[in-house]
Amino acid sequence: MVQYNPKDWITFIFRFHKSDTFRKLIPMMIFIGFYTYGVGYLEIEYWKLSEQSYLSNITIMHSMLGFVISLLLVFRTNTAYDRWWEGRKLWGALVNNSRNLAVKLCVILHEENDRAFFRKIIPGYASILGKHLTDEETSKQLYEVTDLEIDHHKHKPNQIAKMLFQKINDLYDQKKITGDQLIILNNEIMSFTDICGACERIKNTPIPYSYSAFIKKFIFFYVMTLPFGYVFSLGYYSIPVVIFIFYVLASLELIAEEIEDPFGFDANDLPIEKIASNIKKHVEEIL
Repeated sequence: MVQYNPKDWITFIFRFHKSDTFRKLIPMMIFIGFYTYGVGYLEIEYWKLSEQSYLSNITIMHSMLGFVISLLLVFRTNTAYDRWWEGRKLWGALVNNSRNLAVKLCVILHEENDRAFFRKIIPGYASILGKHLTDEETSKQLYEVTDLEIDHHKHKPNQIAKMLFQKINDLYDQKKITGDQLIILNNEIMSFTDICGACERIKNTPIPYSYSAFIKKFIFFYVMTLPFGYVFSLGYYSIPVVIFIFYVLASLELIAEEIEDPFGFDANDLPIEKIASNIKKHVEEIL
């Protein structure tokens, strides 16, 4: 995730980060520039159309559709940000639940072997969940740290949750914890699975295809018709104007595409690896 100072305006204006949409849109912006120049040349030099031409009134359509496209893009970006923020809240809840479980186990358990097991497996759940959400295979080193035997063809976070509950149940059978303590710890483990399911819901349910495709087509055809009306009032100055309009509209769509899946490797995605490492540090401090 990009670290920045929100009060530093100069940096925002003149710095182009690798996640900035300007670089991604350069090829399309060049095409839009040549396209606008071609339309302007045909209307001004070749056809020699005047401002009395019916094409000069096409800006009426743009003023009407501009409000519609702005509403669509606002809804699009808000929906994408809600998904990003929900993902952040879920991982924040995972941090808190891991701490709570570690604190309770620290008080309940007295043997070092039992504490050592949870000291490794609680952070292991966060690490494996992060790998699971980014569709990345869990490394063998991670298995060795948590002493887990994991079947790669099964749901990895569920296996960790199963081991957690199995250990809790064994402690109950060995009379190391009471029935009330078993119920309390069981609720903490259930919260892990709830968080995993909510993250999978975000990961596996993108914005409906028809909606996303419509916005892209709308932006494209809207920008493609801009030069026909702007050339009469701006001449060849319509080239930078149309490019700028395309940059603004397309950038909003690109930003929404990037943040709607917060569990990836883009610059603006959630730092789940860092969060998992913080969970490991905090759990080790407690246990």
